[in-house]
Amino acid sequence: MDIVATLNEQGLLSDAAAHQVRELTRSGRPLDDALLEGAATENGEGAVGERVLRYFSEQFQMPFVDMERVAPSKELLAKFPVRLLLQHRLLPVEDAGDAVLIATSKVFDTSALDELRLATGLEVRPVLAPASEIDRATKRLLGVGADTLQSMNAADDGIKVIEEEENLDLSDTAAAQDASIIKFVNQILGEALESRATDVHIEPFENQLRVRYRIDGVLQEANIPTNVRKFHAAIVSRIKILSHLDIAEKRLPQDGRIRLRVNGREIDLRVSVIPMIHGEAVVMRILDRGDAVLGLEHLGMSARDRGVWDRVLDLPHGIILVTGPTGSGKTTSLYAALSKINQTDLKIITIEDPVEYQMRGINQIQISTKTGLTFASGLRAILRHDPDVVLIGEIRDRETAEIAVQASLTGHLVFSTLHTNDAPGATTRLIDMGIEPYLVASSLEMVLAQRLVRLICKECKDELPREEMEKLRSEFGDDVPSVVYKGRGCRQCQNTGYRGRQGLFEMMPVTEDVRALILERASSGTIRKVAIRQGMNSLRGDGWRLIKEGRTTVEEVIRMTKDETRAVGADADGMATK
Repeated sequence: MDIVATLNEQGLLSDAAAHQVRELTRSGRPLDDALLEGAATENGEGAVGERVLRYFSEQFQMPFVDMERVAPSKELLAKFPVRLLLQHRLLPVEDAGDAVLIATSKVFDTSALDELRLATGLEVRPVLAPASEIDRATKRLLGVGADTLQSMNAADDGIKVIEEEENLDLSDTAAAQDASIIKFVNQILGEALESRATDVHIEPFENQLRVRYRIDGVLQEANIPTNVRKFHAAIVSRIKILSHLDIAEKRLPQDGRIRLRVNGREIDLRVSVIPMIHGEAVVMRILDRGDAVLGLEHLGMSARDRGVWDRVLDLPHGIILVTGPTGSGKTTSLYAALSKINQTDLKIITIEDPVEYQMRGINQIQISTKTGLTFASGLRAILRHDPDVVLIGEIRDRETAEIAVQASLTGHLVFSTLHTNDAPGATTRLIDMGIEPYLVASSLEMVLAQRLVRLICKECKDELPREEMEKLRSEFGDDVPSVVYKGRGCRQCQNTGYRGRQGLFEMMPVTEDVRALILERASSGTIRKVAIRQGMNSLRGDGWRLIKEGRTTVEEVIRMTKDETRAVGADADGMATK
């Protein structure tokens, strides 16, 4: 029986894929591996490969299992060597009494099952599942780096000194360079990149080491083996070595940077190590240079806001501020603005802490407190460098704010960020810093406040049931659209119902009326009322736009704009106060 010809006749393999499978088998590749590789080239993520396995399931009467529903007991998993399971992409599914059912993607090659049978003394019987689904279930059930931790536990040299955390010195270095430690750290980083995480948190507690990934702005705990706690010091030392930090220093916070190349992409990791009561905690911010500079069309602004933004970018001078909490996408918006105006007739200089993304054609400065290069001192030097446009990473103090104002008044277009809850609050914040109201009024041109909300996963998007719609209408009235969506949760979104994020924007041009209020030292609430009358949409109002477009949920918008009700008050904006 010619298996390849049969699959080709059944329409499960194209002529090109069938030819590739035959070439692979002629070169010595096992038929199972050749079929897996040939089918994967058909449709990217192995949809064809799953159909091939289902066909074999019917032909050879081998059960096909849904790995999402597999939940073997810990006792059953403990009977099998993790190394063999991961090496051969096998996973125990269920104890059927006379044999243990083992999920595999290989139909014809039984050598891995024979090896597992010899290693455990148990009778095993295969059931079929795609290799990618077996991998996903293995991470869910065994944890990231389970095979590495098993080999580390089995080792008798070098690693065990980690348990004595007082006088590690060179032992830390040796342990951190151990192949198992290196592999485990790589697996943590690889899982973070695969999960689209923006941050990795490694947190030691008395009897536990917790690893969490921030995915779409929300922390999710990673599944790692429970016995990883005793290898905590070596893991931290490995990260310190990669970050060029002092591994002997355990009493003071340290900051470093790691540069990686993953599948042709350049990845930067900003590393922060802080001593806690149970050991050093690590947070790594992941910066993907490939995702750095997006055009303004990718920010997702409303037509009104995009028009205002484009007009402001054409100004010859003035200050443009982007406000919001850490992680709200301020830098992305600023870089999108710079990418639009980045032309050969303009000299653009940035001063940042740190320089997150490198842009061609723009002069970028990294501040360094060790050498005395601060925002203020660097900004003074920049102004002697004949710039047209200046980007200041953040206005943190009065001195930086004063220089920024002077730069704008002497013919420079200045971009910066400020930590305030809303757009009107930026005016009062600058005055609180010590900037005279007349200087704020004459230099400030526009303030953009923003947040990031999670978007509904496209793979599991579904309409809200009637009962939930009625509840929303009773709470929000006519603002609720006729159809509201949410995500059910699926493997593509880690069962959260969300995948990806989108900005909410509150754009406030500084009009003559707003300038008059700034001169009077009016409160941010008073300024907000005037700005809304002149067309400014609140953050929550912009959120309703995304809800009506079916892109996010009511719960997500409410979660990200909770502080708006307090800031607005009962009369400022009906939509915002609901």
